[in-house]
Amino acid sequence: MDIYRTDRFVLPLPDGHRFPAGKYALLAERVSEFAADVLIEPEAATESELALAHTPDYVARVLGGTLSAAEQREIGLPWSPQLAERSRRSVGGTIAAARSALHDGLSVHLAGGTHHAYADRGSGFCVFNDVAVATRLMLAEGRVRRVLVIDLDVHQGNGTAAIFANDERVFTFSMHGEKNFPFRKVASSRDVELPDGCDDAHYLAALDAELPALFAAHRPDLVFYLAGADAYRGDRLGRLSLSMEGLWARDARVFDACARAHAALAVTMAGGYAQPIADTVTIHAGTVREAWRRASSNPVVTDSL
Repeated sequence: MDIYRTDRFVLPLPDGHRFPAGKYALLAERVSEFAADVLIEPEAATESELALAHTPDYVARVLGGTLSAAEQREIGLPWSPQLAERSRRSVGGTIAAARSALHDGLSVHLAGGTHHAYADRGSGFCVFNDVAVATRLMLAEGRVRRVLVIDLDVHQGNGTAAIFANDERVFTFSMHGEKNFPFRKVASSRDVELPDGCDDAHYLAALDAELPALFAAHRPDLVFYLAGADAYRGDRLGRLSLSMEGLWARDARVFDACARAHAALAVTMAGGYAQPIADTVTIHAGTVREAWRRASSNPVVTDSL
């Protein structure tokens, strides 16, 4: 199993900025304790690849540094050359993870899951939509026929839902906090909204009720799993009340469902805003460790179509 990292591409953010950019280096360090030999730095996504899911004008404004002040406020990150490069690398990591998953059965990107980015604009700390670009590329290359996005970040995947609204090849599933950002949701193929304070038992019961039908109805060749850490009860932006153990039980259910369906699985980390940041890193590292354990004990080669 290959694991992709982009933490060397650092975002220059002002002191006190609430985006936890430091979690990526901490996560890579933690993962290197058990999987150092398979940590890979991906190539950056090209402009033509980005344009599979984004308008050429928006791509040009991001890469050329001409985003308006309003656009930067909506993204929540100030533009810089490093932001443009980091964003390209993050998409490249998910592209690489998708290709690896189709060959090996399972792969992980230690970033990604930027699901609030629309075709023509960014939002909510998301510049480009990595899963949307990787999905479109795998479809364009004929590697897959059907893709399932399982988005378990605590925030609804509005950008992904909008991009694939009229694409029957892609099924978007989002299970998220009902009253959380974004406050104007975009309908996914299937949305499950959870009340504030939802705990492990209620969350896992809701997920158990959804997963079998998702795979039975869509029969995906490839699954993208957004394994957000922000449903954690200690997350500043989460509003749900899951424990770390509950989040790892969630991961296991997704891994099991993909294995039963013989679907390739590419995992991205998505959000996580706990205080201290070490809690977010521990949650993400547990997700990666479980993927690594499964891949090491039961390697599967699916390869592309």
